Amino acid sequence: MAEIVYPPVIAAARTLFRMLDIRIQMEGTEHVPRTGGAVLVSNHISYLDFIFAGFAALPSKRLVRFMAKEDVFEHRISGPLMRGMHHIPVDRGAGASSYATALRMLKAGEVVGVFAEATISRSFTVKEIKSGAIRMAQATKTPLIPVALWGSQRFWTKGRPKALFQRHVPLTIIVGEPVYPKRGEDVDQHAADLHARMSEMVDRAQRTYPEVPPGVWWQPAHLGGTAPTPEEAAALDAAEVEARGKEE
Repeated sequence: MAEIVYPPVIAAARTLFRMLDIRIQMEGTEHVPRTGGAVLVSNHISYLDFIFAGFAALPSKRLVRFMAKEDVFEHRISGPLMRGMHHIPVDRGAGASSYATALRMLKAGEVVGVFAEATISRSFTVKEIKSGAIRMAQATKTPLIPVALWGSQRFWTKGRPKALFQRHVPLTIIVGEPVYPKRGEDVDQHAADLHARMSEMVDRAQRTYPEVPPGVWWQPAHLGGTAPTPEEAAALDAAEVEARGKEE
């Protein structure tokens, strides 16, 4: 695929990060293969996560094609950029087409990025893992690579105002060892195992984060922050879905 848009976007992001002195710490990036298809599965705590999860693949000189909701592609600014970077639009009402596109890209040797929780976690803990990423890895015989992000929620997350130009914010990116789900293996068990691995990675990122002030909104409740508990977050998500249904 012709890469006219993606490299300039990465260069612009790197320049902005340097200007803002965003302190990115990355670990395990060697687990992203330099060639061949792979499914990159990240936790989801911010509207900007596709940028930072994509950074995990840059040391391996790979570009990640993220699966993202169709609304992003319809926006007048983000839409042309997302299409130009060959990301994959997902219609949640009819996901077969996007799934087929992801499989085609994986078979062609691309890295496909998935946020397996489907939506941003308000509690900043790992929500239930959906099985799509696992099924894609099984179908294409490609590795499944977990990624943990921490710090991106401070810039822009659900239910909070944007703070895109904060300076000196630490950001942690941890890439885990790949797993190779095989056809015929229990998808639910793989999902449970992936949830456990990602939870451990996110917890480690949280506990080793350079700044851990008490009582901040962007810290999970179980570590002394004021973020909603997983139960409270689930109730907020349910109320949002109900309100959206009434609007429609």
